[in-house]
Amino acid sequence: MSIVIYHNPDCGTSRNVLAMIRNTGEEPTVIEYLKTPPSRSELVTMMQRMGMAPRDLMRRKGTPYDAMGLDDPALTEDQLIDTMLAHPILIQRPIVITPLGVGLCRPSETVLLLLQRPQLKPFIKEDGSPAILPNQTGEKS
Repeated sequence: MSIVIYHNPDCGTSRNVLAMIRNTGEEPTVIEYLKTPPSRSELVTMMQRMGMAPRDLMRRKGTPYDAMGLDDPALTEDQLIDTMLAHPILIQRPIVITPLGVGLCRPSETVLLLLQRPQLKPFIKEDGSPAILPNQTGEKS
C-alpha cells in the first residue's frame, strides 16, 4: 500500500497524523511541502479528489493570508492556486493520499478513515487525548 503525507514537522496535527499512519505498520512517503511544494497539477488533482475549492484549502493562521488580501472575492481560483504555489505556507495541512482517497486530515483522526490497516495499539495524541474516529463519541456501550 502506498501512502503519501504532505507534512509540516512544526505542526502538531501533522505530527499526530504521521504517527497514526506509522501506528498501522506503514511507512508513508513524507513530503515536507514547505521545502518541496506540490506541482500545480498535483495540487489541483488533490483539491479535485477532496472536493475542495482553493480557498477551502488555504490556511489563514500564521500565514500572510490577511496581509495579502486573499479574502478578496474577486480573486480567481487560478490566482489563489498560483499564490499557494508561490507561498506554500498557505496550503492547509496535512494532506494524506492513500488507496482509499485523499483527505485534509484536520482533525488528525480524519486520517483513520483513509487507512486500510488498523492501529496496532491505542494512539494517544500529543495533547494527551486518545485518537477516536470522527463519528465515534468515545463512550462505551
